[in-house]
Amino acid sequence: MEYHVSKTGKDTNKGSKDSPFLTISKAAKVMIAGDCVYVHEGVYREWVKPENSGASNSNRITYKAYENDHVELKGSEIIKGWEKYKDNTWKVTISNDFFGDYNPYETTIEGDWLLLPHNPCVHTGDVFLNGQSFYEAFSIEEVCEGKVRTQGQTNPWTYREEYIPNPENTVYKWFAAVDEENTTIYAYFGDFDPNEETVEINVREYVFFPTVYGRNYITVSGFEMSQCASKWAPPTSFQTGLLGTYWSKGWIIENNHIHDAKCSAICLGKEETTGDNDCTKFGNKPGYQTQLEAVFKARALGWNFDTVGSHIVRNNIIHDCGQNGVVGHLGCIGSEIYGNEIYNIGMKHEYFGWEIGGIKLHASLDVFIHNNYIHDCLLGTWLDWQAQGVRVSSNIYKNNIRGLMVEVSHGPYVVDNNIFDDEFTFENASQGGAFVHNLAGGFTVRYTVLNRSTPYHYPHSTRVLGTALVYGCDDHVAMNLFAGGKEAEKYSDKHSYGTSHYNGATLSMEEYITKVRDMGYGDVEQYEQVMQPVYVWNNVYYNGAASFEREENVLREKELAYKITDDGKDVYIDIELSKDALKVKDDIISSKTLGETRISQARFENPDGSDMYIDKDFLGNKRNDKTLVGPFEDLKEGNNRILIWSR
Repeated sequence: MEYHVSKTGKDTNKGSKDSPFLTISKAAKVMIAGDCVYVHEGVYREWVKPENSGASNSNRITYKAYENDHVELKGSEIIKGWEKYKDNTWKVTISNDFFGDYNPYETTIEGDWLLLPHNPCVHTGDVFLNGQSFYEAFSIEEVCEGKVRTQGQTNPWTYREEYIPNPENTVYKWFAAVDEENTTIYAYFGDFDPNEETVEINVREYVFFPTVYGRNYITVSGFEMSQCASKWAPPTSFQTGLLGTYWSKGWIIENNHIHDAKCSAICLGKEETTGDNDCTKFGNKPGYQTQLEAVFKARALGWNFDTVGSHIVRNNIIHDCGQNGVVGHLGCIGSEIYGNEIYNIGMKHEYFGWEIGGIKLHASLDVFIHNNYIHDCLLGTWLDWQAQGVRVSSNIYKNNIRGLMVEVSHGPYVVDNNIFDDEFTFENASQGGAFVHNLAGGFTVRYTVLNRSTPYHYPHSTRVLGTALVYGCDDHVAMNLFAGGKEAEKYSDKHSYGTSHYNGATLSMEEYITKVRDMGYGDVEQYEQVMQPVYVWNNVYYNGAASFEREENVLREKELAYKITDDGKDVYIDIELSKDALKVKDDIISSKTLGETRISQARFENPDGSDMYIDKDFLGNKRNDKTLVGPFEDLKEGNNRILIWSR
């Protein structure tokens, strides 16, 4: 059945095109499998709570913006009645009844792995002037004095807590005082009169999110969604976001413009019975332990590919969120994330913790992340725990403080055909990965993790096969262009602009086993002393980038001539390879080439168990039987100008 929602409608109407509903929430109550609601032009300030499920991929419930209408869903309300407090600072007093059972101005951002700030904490509320987000101050004096405290990273290993000097007092700021009856918000508006402009404040925790889990096969298409008071969403919490699937299966989230979530925009995360910030609440166990327990609790709850995951997140624009563009733990398995532009995530620096990234997933089993443009984020993509069967392919990473991180995972995972134009390309705190046909514009940091034994699974299953520490290596690195770079601050003694951080590793499983057995009779202590094998071949190194000491057929060149330009509509790369670099070719890399990982003993293969062939380049062009180094096939000598993203 087809329903319609319009700002001229009534919820007592039939919901037809001639007699539309007023709210999307009304449609959400009545829609069943096979139904579609078209939402017409306008701003809808409500929390949409899908109440029913679709039946299958072909029998869905669909929420869609009507034709070319601009439809906005907002977690905010317009506020008038501001009074002058001092100079350009104004105040407004609002009854707490206005917020119902969720007041963002007394709800703090806190939980597991949130580092800063504490005492006082940042709140989930926010103030917007003509769509521009303010900064939260920690006192009325800070609002008036023209300075704002930020939390963030000056480099990937430290964080800061400091005031940003603001002598011209141009940073828009707010502070809220909440008592038993009222919430008073003080805000600095500069030369603007807030009663003459559009001033909005966050009031809702969600914009589109079910109240119970298991609402499957739902499509959300074509909306602008913004200004949501979402909470901090670490993997050990009940993960939430502006738009969330809440432990369900088969959603399609497409063609939306999502921005200004206080924490996370799209959530594919876990539910609450598997743990909800228990480390922060009780303090009797570290977050690592409660996260490990969450995996086994989820299995007891029925976590598998038949019950959750397999979502599609495609062709969305996601930006200006405090924590994540896309977040998920456990509930993200089997999902596909592609065609999205994600930017300005975590860059406001109002708070800082270890769960911030454009895409931040835990237990990304068989997830496919491809053809996204991720730029100007604190961290572009962070795959943490159980990155097994995941593939990161043909993405553009630009101007992120860190491009990609894979943490405490045992593979197999594949990173292929990506363009990394970040000073810090790859943080490798895992093992069992394949890094193939990439352009690496910055350096890599690699390290072991010997204090967190993390799970690995039977192939393409949520069943846990075992847990293991991360000894490092067991990686395949082939056919990449390592651009090198000027000597930057040495964040770690294991950082490298190429592959030299693998020095000391064995070359094969046979050599590895021999070295372990040559140490005599023993057990785990012997394996800890021998570096796992690495397989490194046919890479090209520029500008002093160093190769793995035992790599054969190494080509070293002068500076790689490449440049990425973004004119606001299209993104191009200009790249020039020498005659010698164009001669570096190899057979198409496949499951047969890559073999299997040591710890999980799983093949590098497709989610259905079939052989994987990395037989297409960044643009989707078929690779030649003898394929070219780097992300592009069929480059010519001299400059090659290539369109890599179009808005």
